[in-house]
Amino acid sequence: AEPPVSAGWGEAVAAAVGALRAGGLVAVPTDTVYGVACLAQDSRAVRSIYSLKGRNGRKPLAICLGDVEHVYRYCHVNVPDELLRDLLPGPVTLVLKRSEELNKDLNPFTSLVGVRIPNHPFIRELARACSGPLALTSANISCQASTLTVSEFQDLWPQLSLVVDGGPVGDVQSPECRLGSTVVDLSVPGKFTIIRPGCALTSTVEVLRQKYGLVPESS
Repeated sequence: AEPPVSAGWGEAVAAAVGALRAGGLVAVPTDTVYGVACLAQDSRAVRSIYSLKGRNGRKPLAICLGDVEHVYRYCHVNVPDELLRDLLPGPVTLVLKRSEELNKDLNPFTSLVGVRIPNHPFIRELARACSGPLALTSANISCQASTLTVSEFQDLWPQLSLVVDGGPVGDVQSPECRLGSTVVDLSVPGKFTIIRPGCALTSTVEVLRQKYGLVPESS
């Protein structure tokens, strides 16, 4: 179950929506590590997020949505709806074929997109309030460790419009937590490919293989 929403959250969501609509980057807690989000349909903001990460723009950004039913607008889904609902919301990124609805400037080099619905009420509320997908990446410079508290990415604060401090996420003591979400490609019918093992590998593979009979792509 999602943790309860605390009293100040309505204001924080409103402030974050305002910052995002103005083209800003916002740091947010998720169910794995801290993330940086912008509006996925705002090409200028997407470019800002690439430069924040120190990326060459070849490493794809995920999109974050509030609810499973929104996945169908931005992706071509070729797995059962129940499979999506078994894995989402949760610490998993599902890679699917992108639809025409998605901003062409977001990861223009690939026909696929990673979809995230974190099991965290704040970011889900934020995604719902933005009426469009968020582009989401981890709150750290590429090649550096992912972050579980806002102080760990203090060097990025000057480039962010807003930092939402949700307290420590995950378990600061556990190295698994820093792995981020498990990334799995479901774009080939009947198959799956693990792109990043992440923090939920065993449970994800179990659902895909045992419940849905998908086979690993390499076999």
